[in-house]
Formats: sequence, structure tokens, C-alpha cells
Amino acid sequence: MTPTQLIHTPAGDARITWHRAARARIVLAVGHGAGGGVEARDLQAIAAALPAHRVTVALVEQPWRVAGKKVAPAPKTLDVGWRGVWPALAEAGLPVVAGGRSAGARVACRTAAELGAHGVLALSFPLHPPGRPEKSRADELLGAGVPTLVVQGGNDPFGRPEEFPDGNDGNYALIEVPFGDHGFAVPKRASLGQEDALGIITEGVEQWVAGL
Repeated sequence: MTPTQLIHTPAGDARITWHRAARARIVLAVGHGAGGGVEARDLQAIAAALPAHRVTVALVEQPWRVAGKKVAPAPKTLDVGWRGVWPALAEAGLPVVAGGRSAGARVACRTAAELGAHGVLALSFPLHPPGRPEKSRADELLGAGVPTLVVQGGNDPFGRPEEFPDGNDGNYALIEVPFGDHGFAVPKRASLGQEDALGIITEGVEQWVAGL
């Protein structure tokens, strides 16, 4: 049975589901988005695959999800919840990579430097609201201040890979999941199957974490 841990934070009780690795060398903590929880396909795939590579994966549920609410609070409240969980993530003394999908990726970027994160994993980073490219959130991504990996679906309405700012200056790396939408679902007519898409994510994350 996968162990869970309730953590008291100023924003309410959060929950960590631990997927522990034998002889772990790093912790990858991943939060969920505003429209779903840790059952997201990409989070579950990472939690299943990375422990074999000596990476302990901690899936973090924000207090609003633990409380059974359906609508996420304001970004600053999400940051408060994430900060409150951090001591439990770092208690083993291992380096911690902050990660998240969608809104959770924004949280990880905003708080990485102050919390001393070893890196940031941004899954489906919402670069802008759908159809509103002028409302860019690139400053959050570029301001993370630590090594960052973006994993983005090729058809993500919140920002396609080609819309992202140039990362050649070392601010971040980007892996594209061809045909993937915001949840990394790929259409049945695509030349890439769903398991192939998840494989691109898990292999890319594993290689990136190994290089940190």
C-alpha cells in the first residue's frame, strides 16, 4: 500500500502520497493542477517509473483538494500550501526537485528559489489562457532561478511548444509530447499512442533528473 502523509499548513491540511525509491538520491515532489488531482495520467506515470531510477516521487495534494473543494483558491494561497509541505519533503536531507502540472507548475516556479529547490519540473505549463497569448506567464517560468524542464503537449491550448520563449540561454529545457493536449491525451488518429506519449514524459524526466 502506498503510504500517505497529512501535513498541516497555514492553508489547511495537505497530503503527500509517497512513492519511495530504494537508495534514493533525490526527491521529486509534484503538485497537481487547478482542474484535477494527483490521479492525472502524467503524474501517475512518473510516480510508477521514477523510483526504479533511485528517485523518490512525492505526489502533493493541495489543501483545497484534500478538503473536497472543487475550485482552486488564488495563486498566493496555493503558494502558502506548497511552502507548508516543503519541510516534510526535505526532511530526509535529499535534494528536492519542485514540480507540478499546470497551476502546480506555476507554484513550483514561483517558489523554487526561496525554498531552495534543486530544480523545477513544469508539466503542461500554462503559458497563457487559451486564446489569450497576450496574457503571457513567461516571467514566472523564466524567473524560477533553478534548472527547469518543461514538458509540453504539441497541441496544448495553454501554450504550444513553439510559443515558448527561447530557452537556449539556459533558462530551461523543453520536451514536446507530439499531438498531446493539456492533459497529454493524444487523439486516436495520431501516429503516437497514449503509452508512447507517457513514455516520452517518463524517459525525458528521468534523463533530466539524472543530469542534475
